[in-house]
Amino acid sequence: MATPNALTSRKRRLHLAKPFWAATKHISAPSIPTPSARSWDVIIVGAGISGALMAEALTRKNRRVLIVDRRVPVRGSSIASTAMIQHEIDVPLHHLARRMGADAARTWRRSVRAVQDLQDLVARLGIACDMQAKQALYLTGDEMGHRAMRSEFEARQNADIACDYLDQAELMQRFGIDRSAAILSGTSASANPGQLTAGLLSVAQARGAEIASPVEITDLAETGDSAALATREGGVLTAEQVVFCTGYEFLPVMESRAHRITSTWALASRPRIARPDWLDRSLVWEASEPYLYFRSARDGRIIAGGEDMDDPEAYRDPARLHAKARRIALKLRNLCGIEIGSPAYVWAAPFGNTSDGLPIIDRVPGFSCAHAVMGFGGNGITFSMIAAQIIAARLSDKRDPDEELFAFR
Repeated sequence: MATPNALTSRKRRLHLAKPFWAATKHISAPSIPTPSARSWDVIIVGAGISGALMAEALTRKNRRVLIVDRRVPVRGSSIASTAMIQHEIDVPLHHLARRMGADAARTWRRSVRAVQDLQDLVARLGIACDMQAKQALYLTGDEMGHRAMRSEFEARQNADIACDYLDQAELMQRFGIDRSAAILSGTSASANPGQLTAGLLSVAQARGAEIASPVEITDLAETGDSAALATREGGVLTAEQVVFCTGYEFLPVMESRAHRITSTWALASRPRIARPDWLDRSLVWEASEPYLYFRSARDGRIIAGGEDMDDPEAYRDPARLHAKARRIALKLRNLCGIEIGSPAYVWAAPFGNTSDGLPIIDRVPGFSCAHAVMGFGGNGITFSMIAAQIIAARLSDKRDPDEELFAFR
């Protein structure tokens, strides 16, 4: 066995207070305390949305898959998401093009495709997770005025990404929002992230995958063309390939100046809040720092978030929780007149991002059969779909044409 490399992923408290999705039905996945076998085709570390999409993609290719998690499945950062499933990347396309050239348009087009593919997958598998197709309304703010929004619109048009530019008058007429401009685009969605994750895990289990929990991986080593994983309990598991889908509890070896962990806050209102009709078909976010983002759920709740802070520990402060929720509610009222009153749920969580807004999907440095998925950014579910496609292709000895766009950096 090669000399072990200390790869224990960082431990974080993945949310403060109870996210709304944690109180919904059908978000559990059965697990066993000890795997039934020692050796597997693929071991996936992490039973959140990234691990679930990875397990579905690999079991579809008849791989023997073991999923391990140090927590109860579906109880990590996935249920802290507001599940605004967008193709729009946090870094505007016309800004990203300055860094990446023509590759920026490729990343955006791949993100569009991933949202479409995810909706198709959920429909094909019959997963009940309140998946709804949505349009996305991107508003001007203190980071982008109407001229910059026009540049963004033109960049998207040149990249063959369908969208419309709304000037101030049209935005007010159609949405009753007083901002200088907006971009309206399709190919977005929303869902219950807990039900989506549990549904995907259930599909993988029906194909023979196992989930073992709680199992904590403490070390990784390669021997020949396979990997050996040490567990906290002193056991050893082996696999031809290992995929770390540990989210913001990333491997220390993957740490880079290109990404950071921040804090974010979110709320869910009571059901049947008075709201404009268009909101039930839309996701809304703004070009501000910090930005407000919001949508409705099928029962008429408002799901909103924002007030991000560049502090990886700020979300842990209980004193900030309700103050941040009040600020989000005030912004929502000022923007479009929605009065949510006292929220039914408020929560906080760590939030990962990269300097270019893109995920990291690559081999773990120094290893040939270990891979890491770091689905950072505001559209982590979308990036998790891309990761499942790239890694599944790689493990089938195929090359995804876009894999270099998301390489470790």
